[in-house]
Amino acid sequence: MSVPENEGEPITEAGLAALKAEIGELETVGRREIAERIRIARAHGDLKENGEYHAAKEDQAHLETRIRRLRQRRRDAVVVDAAEGPGLAFAFGRSAEVRDESTGEVHTWTLVGPGEADRARGKLSVQSPVGKALLDSLPGATVEIPVPSGTRRLTIERIL
Repeated sequence: MSVPENEGEPITEAGLAALKAEIGELETVGRREIAERIRIARAHGDLKENGEYHAAKEDQAHLETRIRRLRQRRRDAVVVDAAEGPGLAFAFGRSAEVRDESTGEVHTWTLVGPGEADRARGKLSVQSPVGKALLDSLPGATVEIPVPSGTRRLTIERIL
């Protein structure tokens, strides 16, 4: 299953749920915590030289910027159904064991949208060079990715 190009940011159902949950948390708990910090800092008097107040206001601005960016990501999100059934190819939302031919290491990666990518957790962006190279490849296929030190060879061991 290919990922649509130029139709927004591809995201899995789980990724969209996590995005909505984060927005909800920031809009409720995050805003309440900042408002409480501002209220306490105001009670200290002179706002002109009140470092605690200015820090809280700056944190509030960062929080609102984060909320706006997450809302924009939610608006741009295009849910791509994770590959269903046994399937043969390494597709969006599907996991695979991939061997790095130079080190022999086997990694378990899931192809996800760029906003969900987290290499430490085995989530590889479908828009990254490695993700693009592996997308729609079959088990046993070896792909070559140019890197500054030469070429990285990855082989799909099996689709999970």
